[in-house]
Amino acid sequence: MPHKYICIHGHFYQPPRENAWLETIEIQDSAAPYHDWNERINEECYAPNATARVLNAEQHIAAISNNYARISWNMGPTLLSWLQEHDPATYAHVLAADQQSQQRFGGHGSAVAQSYNHIIMPLANARDQQTQIRWGIADFEQRFGRKPEGMWLAETAVDTDCLEALVDNDILYTILAPRQCRAVRPATSADWREVHGGVDPRRAYRCTLPSGRSIALFFYDGDVAKAVAFEGLLNDGRLLAQRLMNSLDGGDEVQLAQIATDGESYGHHHGKGEMALAACLDDIDQHPDYQLTNYGEFLALHPPEWEAQIHENSSWSCVHGVERWRSDCGCETGGGPGWHQRWRAPLRAALDRVRDRLVQVFEAESADLLTDCWTARDAYIGLVLDRSPERVAAFLQQFAKQEEVTEEQQVRILRLLEMQRHAMLMYTSCAWFFNEVTGIETLQVLQYANRALHLCEVLTGRDYHPEFLTDLEGIESNVLPNAAVAYAATVMPARVGLLRVGMHFAAASLFEEEPAQLELFNYRSQLQSLRQYRAGSFRLSVGQMRITSKLTYSSSDFSYAVLYLGQQAMIGEICREMTPEQFAAVLPELEQEFRDGHVSEVINLMKDHFCHQSFSVHHLFRDEKRKILLEMTERTLEIAAASFSDVYYDSYQLMSTMRASGLPLPDSYRAAIEFNMRRRLLDLLQTPKKADRPRLQRIVSDHRHWNHRYKQTALLETTAAHAVHVLVQAAVRRPDLWHWTLELVRGLRELGLRPNLYRAQTSMMERWTAAYAASCSDEHRTAGLALARELELQLGFVDVAPAVVELQSA
Repeated sequence: MPHKYICIHGHFYQPPRENAWLETIEIQDSAAPYHDWNERINEECYAPNATARVLNAEQHIAAISNNYARISWNMGPTLLSWLQEHDPATYAHVLAADQQSQQRFGGHGSAVAQSYNHIIMPLANARDQQTQIRWGIADFEQRFGRKPEGMWLAETAVDTDCLEALVDNDILYTILAPRQCRAVRPATSADWREVHGGVDPRRAYRCTLPSGRSIALFFYDGDVAKAVAFEGLLNDGRLLAQRLMNSLDGGDEVQLAQIATDGESYGHHHGKGEMALAACLDDIDQHPDYQLTNYGEFLALHPPEWEAQIHENSSWSCVHGVERWRSDCGCETGGGPGWHQRWRAPLRAALDRVRDRLVQVFEAESADLLTDCWTARDAYIGLVLDRSPERVAAFLQQFAKQEEVTEEQQVRILRLLEMQRHAMLMYTSCAWFFNEVTGIETLQVLQYANRALHLCEVLTGRDYHPEFLTDLEGIESNVLPNAAVAYAATVMPARVGLLRVGMHFAAASLFEEEPAQLELFNYRSQLQSLRQYRAGSFRLSVGQMRITSKLTYSSSDFSYAVLYLGQQAMIGEICREMTPEQFAAVLPELEQEFRDGHVSEVINLMKDHFCHQSFSVHHLFRDEKRKILLEMTERTLEIAAASFSDVYYDSYQLMSTMRASGLPLPDSYRAAIEFNMRRRLLDLLQTPKKADRPRLQRIVSDHRHWNHRYKQTALLETTAAHAVHVLVQAAVRRPDLWHWTLELVRGLRELGLRPNLYRAQTSMMERWTAAYAASCSDEHRTAGLALARELELQLGFVDVAPAVVELQSA
């Protein structure tokens, strides 16, 4: 058994980006061509690390490595929930990696839990510390099906109380930066050695706590971790392997080489970093003198023989301890000349006042509803993970004071717990990390504060928001008069109530073919009555519906009328007070005036009878606004496309003659060519399983004819990558598609496009087994293997016709 062990830890985490009311990330233009930054970073890091390429000597892909199965890692619960919904394939790989690591590392999984929403634990009160740990554990257990052995603390920020809280919850170890170690000693010695960051990272340490209990600590190798994150060590995975192995000496004692970095280093911060990591892991695996491990296995095999003391209130990303999250300590990420972070302390103080106010409200309002409000809050993570009616009923049965809970009491209980959830979310560490109080990370936590205060007002009728606004007015900004200005411009407009949700569902009913049951983010609507009318391009939708929150079960009934007049012209009215009889009475008159084309009379009737609140397309949520605007303009776009197409085909010969004569094409002709070439290709890619070879050939032929170069290729390449991935998955069931997929990939290359085909590569590596290849006809097998060469894959099989499957010449 080797005495030299190596453990690489990745901290995978993204700041929360969800709208605090909708519980979803709205479109972020800066992440284009992706919908948002979670999606973009997933494509650059999280998904590639689950399917990292291992290259052979000829630089062809010889294997796919799930890096998560061979390293230690934690992934924030909020990020895991996003992956589960938006990339279930990668999520499945992540869960499978923990199972594989248990088999590899003596029953010890490599996944490490995380305090729930990345708050700075030493700055949290004792109750929040406990809830953060318990929520992190519960989330972990539900996903991975086992108890966590270790827990990652946000920013590795720690004090003795945090360690006691971890032990309270049966956590065996945590991972810290070397500068967080104050002193060490062998277990056999009574004398402490002050190290002040110079700790030997090659062993585990035991930290004895005031309670008499202890917890294991791992202090990672700061020099190697820094080289990975900032000094280009990921340029070559084999160099990383050598650096790690060389950090251990030739003695016979057990030693551990270990590093911890942001997981995003492996692919997002450093392109192809996941491939370097896979190469590093392969090199170590192949060396007989070194053994990959994870912290749980190492701790079980080699319990600590040394003790350590920590620096209180210390962290890995602030040399001043935890001051980065409560003072103008000098740590920052840039900004203009003279910028400061004096805003940090008053921001935390303002949020502390909100938290303390809401504690009082929570205890007072829950006194007649819950048997123990704080125990119920700890258990509320079960509903956050699964909000099904059955889970809600079981939760209320366990924690409600009354045996029979009324609908009103149920809503109040859920609102109280949601208020507390947002009161913790508002402490997410990212708000203080950067250089300006009006940055998106800080505005995000202010959304959570706003949501918590709004729930408090709904519950109690007391509005504490003006006090909070006064606090924000006193917080300095580097770019605006104060924090309240950005808050008013960005956070307040994001507020969502059932009325605004009702506006959206009303607008959607104009265009939805089956609107009886619509869902939008964390709301659902049930239409009780609906009438839809059309007259040319005009549309009128009149209905009654119930809107229900899937989080708090609160609901309201609305009646509405919404009129669409073409393009972006939409006029709506919505109210709560109309009875079914009143609604039925106004319908005939509305329909008649609409049929007669009396638009002004229709609008007057709407205002007379549905007069609570007017709305237009501008009141809709950002994603849905885009969707509806695109639906509204579809006809206009079709006309524009037809015009460009007419110009292109009617002037094809003239443009060709001009080009052959060396004459520059007018801008309008160049625009027609670009529009036509792009639209034709996008249309082809959006229905990939329709094998339209003649169409592809015409596009490629025209591309050559015009010597065309696509502009702004990001969307085209993203769409192309998705199309090829879809085809590879489909071809396994329909082998005739191997030919078409091969032609499409070759055609894309001829068009000068270079889509990232890693998902298609992964699907082919996973699905093209020897058994599958043997089941294919010679024709389909040959096409599939030719596609493998185009995808730069190296496939080798046993007992399948060698003349067909040989790829050595690839």
